[in-house]
Amino acid sequence: MNNRILDLSEIPVRLNVDNACLMVTPQDAQPSRIPLSDIAAVISSHPQNSYSHSALSALASVGSIFVACDEKHLPVGMMVPIHGHFTAGERMVRQSEAPLPIKKRAWQAIIKAKILSQARLLKKIGRPEPGLELLASRVRSGDPENIEAAASRRYWTALFGNSFRRDREAPDINRHLNYGYAVLRAITARAICAVGLHPGLGLHHHNRYDPLALASDLMEPFRSIVDEEAVLISDRYGIMSEFNRECKMGILSSLTSRFSNTQEARTLFDWMERMSSSLVAVYAKEKTDISIPELVERQS
Repeated sequence: MNNRILDLSEIPVRLNVDNACLMVTPQDAQPSRIPLSDIAAVISSHPQNSYSHSALSALASVGSIFVACDEKHLPVGMMVPIHGHFTAGERMVRQSEAPLPIKKRAWQAIIKAKILSQARLLKKIGRPEPGLELLASRVRSGDPENIEAAASRRYWTALFGNSFRRDREAPDINRHLNYGYAVLRAITARAICAVGLHPGLGLHHHNRYDPLALASDLMEPFRSIVDEEAVLISDRYGIMSEFNRECKMGILSSLTSRFSNTQEARTLFDWMERMSSSLVAVYAKEKTDISIPELVERQS
């Protein structure tokens, strides 16, 4: 499967399916044909968009994610496929029965990787690194001291200044972060479903209103991809930058690029699926630790 993300926000369109292709038909215009197998996610923002049942079911059948946005063009709902790996039932049982020490050890690895990725981003963009690497070394199983929060306070200040606060409702660069994280969450949920796990059974996030708790967990080390694009937008247009098509396309481009570790370059979807597969092995007690890729470079 390819990794195309469709953002339907500029003009109203209708979605239908014909011969394994998604038909995207703008008002008073000829439809565009896009093979379903090319589509990773559809993000619908225009209030007059419409969809046939066959379009939504076909997207789900090929493992694509559908994201609905509100009047502010921010994601508020998501449809994820319910089928994935052929042994999904067995894997979900293991996932639901995983003992707390396994979950806490996996969460430790995730938070350590998240903080180190934040430190790498600050170094990459020439910001002072305020002791994040030292904090990462102090993260213990389950992060009982909440090192994650301490690192986040230093990190956001280093990125956007002392006055910045991470606030979902703030009418500033937070809007760009919200959008990017929602798309990242969709990518993560797709990878989780592909390996036969349930995206709602989390390691750490247990919000009763979060149907994708595991996606919220596993995306943590990759948030810095969105953060980097938000910094570029802020540096170019200011912290109160308009949330427009150009900014959204930049965020989507950052998430659909290829990323390398020290050995190979793959899409973010591929890396997410590898990490999710390693969690399957942890649940099956075939491995002791989740494998989190250290993505050192974004490829154009």
